[in-house]
Amino acid sequence: MGRNVSDALPDEAPQGMKRVAQHLAQCGHPHAPLWLDVAARTSQEAADALGVQVGQIAKSVVFRRKSDDAAVLVVTSGDRRVDEAKVAARVGGLARANADFVKQRTGFSIGGVAPFAHLTPPLTLVDRELFRFECIWAAAGHPNAVFMASPDQLLGLTGAPVADVTQD
Repeated sequence: MGRNVSDALPDEAPQGMKRVAQHLAQCGHPHAPLWLDVAARTSQEAADALGVQVGQIAKSVVFRRKSDDAAVLVVTSGDRRVDEAKVAARVGGLARANADFVKQRTGFSIGGVAPFAHLTPPLTLVDRELFRFECIWAAAGHPNAVFMASPDQLLGLTGAPVADVTQD
């Protein structure tokens, strides 16, 4: 692990991080969330803090589905770009989700959107590119919080299907 990580939840852990920790515990996940000493709002910042490759960061990208205003969450590898056309082909037309939409639907701020434990469960897709790695790191409800998982564990935690959703 990198040099900027604490194994203990802070005494005053943010609500989003507590929701993620509770979900992980309920699912029997072996890794609790970790608190980073620095905010990691981007995949590169998270990779730098953890001392891992950018591709090992499971970034959460939220869209708004045009037909019903539902949140669509794509969990993809930090070194890849989401192909909106591929996602739209699976779920319907998409629009950008602003920060207010993301916070209202997920309960998390951009930069800390976890792949689960949302206020309103989104339609979720997990990018197949994450399976290039044995170990990945995802946001745990706050820009300073992350958790470790394998791609298969992430599928179990989210209940989401694997999809080809990145640009070629």
